[in-house]
Amino acid sequence: MSLYSEWIKESGEYENQDEEVKFWEGYLKIEAAIYDEILNTKQDVLEGTVSELAKKFNTTELFFMGFMDGISESLKEDINLENIEADTQISIKVDWEKLFFNMVKVEANWLYTLKGWEEILPEDHRKKVIKEYKKSKTIVKENKIGRNDPCPCGSGKKYKKCCGNNKTYRKLK
Repeated sequence: MSLYSEWIKESGEYENQDEEVKFWEGYLKIEAAIYDEILNTKQDVLEGTVSELAKKFNTTELFFMGFMDGISESLKEDINLENIEADTQISIKVDWEKLFFNMVKVEANWLYTLKGWEEILPEDHRKKVIKEYKKSKTIVKENKIGRNDPCPCGSGKKYKKCCGNNKTYRKLK
């Protein structure tokens, strides 16, 4: 079984909800610590074996695999997670812009508010990314024409007597 398969299995199988919460609390602390270190040292390339990198970041190979799973969509070059084992030599090249956007997208505020971002992306740029993402999620409904409103074609008639004439209106009994 590949390290990635082990990660998927481990991160999805729990006896109960308390066990699940405990697992994710532990993982998220480690994930935040890894991101904190790479942001503060501006390491946009991580190289070594999974085992070496896990040791460097004081975690297990499995949790480091989870980190790689999370960051995989924010890299300059794709990596095939399925083929990675503990002794696999890897080179992770981080795309800071993509990483920040993806953190905002998954609403990981404990990550995109880390102090290390201040030296990597200017504050106004970070705020702009957050604002644009929130704006993209906002649903704007067009104004609906009421049957007694003036017709938008400009005839001066009520909508129901003009362009809305072909609409069937149900009368309440």
